[in-house]
Amino acid sequence: MTNEYDVAVIGGGFAGVIAARDLSVKGHSVVLIEARDRVGGRTWTAPGLGRQLEYGGTYVHWTQPNMWQELQRHNIPLRIPVVPTTVYWIAEGATHSASPEEYGAALEPLMNQFFADARAVFPQPFDIELVDTSAVEKQTIADRLSALNLPSYEHDLLDGAMAGLVTAYEDHGVAQFLSCVATYFGSWAAFFETAGTWPIEGGTKRLLDAIMAESKAAVRLSTPVAAVEDDGTGVTVTTRAGEQIRARAAVVALPLNTLGDIAITPEVPAASRRMIDDKNPIVGSKIWVRAKGELEPFQAVAPLGQNPINAARVEYHEDGDTFIMCLCSTGAAIDATDPAAVQQALRAFIPDIEVRETACHDWVTDEFSKGGFMLHRPGHFTGGATQLREAHGRIHFAGSDIAGVEAGAIEGAMDTGAHAARSIDAALARGSY
Repeated sequence: MTNEYDVAVIGGGFAGVIAARDLSVKGHSVVLIEARDRVGGRTWTAPGLGRQLEYGGTYVHWTQPNMWQELQRHNIPLRIPVVPTTVYWIAEGATHSASPEEYGAALEPLMNQFFADARAVFPQPFDIELVDTSAVEKQTIADRLSALNLPSYEHDLLDGAMAGLVTAYEDHGVAQFLSCVATYFGSWAAFFETAGTWPIEGGTKRLLDAIMAESKAAVRLSTPVAAVEDDGTGVTVTTRAGEQIRARAAVVALPLNTLGDIAITPEVPAASRRMIDDKNPIVGSKIWVRAKGELEPFQAVAPLGQNPINAARVEYHEDGDTFIMCLCSTGAAIDATDPAAVQQALRAFIPDIEVRETACHDWVTDEFSKGGFMLHRPGHFTGGATQLREAHGRIHFAGSDIAGVEAGAIEGAMDTGAHAARSIDAALARGSY
């Protein structure tokens, strides 16, 4: 087994898999190094509740250029989602219900207020340095909610609509949220559709398998990395086991919360180091529920602190039962392995629901993720993340956590992986590396 390559790609999530595939099919020798015994990173299609489940990132959209190109390339369709007939929400301590249209009509003016300046702050979302974002980067989601000065009912209505995507409003900057909405024409409804509606037929594993089948990269699974060093003539990757792998360039495509576990030489820029040290504050969880009987398709939301489950939606019916996807802003607030606890939380919306089984993967305690998808702290989205997207000598970074467009999404991971591959390919062609 050789220990010398043109490129070493560290991390086998979508960013790393795309980078390794793109570079290897260009004729470069590539090794893909992954700590887990599988590729996919924070996406994971695996058995549960008697079927295949998506335990991590799931939803994609035809408006996402990198994702749609790959789906079309491999002839993989999207799965048509179940459309809810009723929406339940908690406000002022009580549960309310209405049709999706009525709920949307009540929510729309509040969302429009919250995201009113999205296009002004990010007129061209693909170029986040186009305007001065220093003021908005100081603002937390909590700051913006408070500035709206809404009555308690309206505050809870808006809070509940966003709670499934956050952990604590005071921990998250508003800039990334504004960028995501600006990306989708300034429409919060369009962004929410892309972020949480359309799964891949056959799961994310189906797409990963298709991309890996094209790749010519060598793959080393169950190989955690301890250090990455650029000495000016090449990159040395040192595994935890002490093995050293030499390459002309490297792609580091790891979750932000694990970058602090790796010695990176030379040191990254100060703003990026602060971001790495501050970490991604998302500590939520995703719980799958198998409920007894074929329940009506519903969607449910709850503000932070008013229910341990902050978002729930019927995903499909099978074998006479109903499968529900639930999001919790704080995973530690509920025991995902306890059907009785999950049933109690869901009964705030559906009083007679009977939970048969639950399934969940704890991404927060997983040593190779240490958290969920990215929602940046104030100052980091246009600060440390921007600097990590620039070449760090022969070391290039990738991953949804540092994406400029679609940060926190599979699309963002793909985009950064493809960008890193293009940059390295060009440098190798010039003889710069």
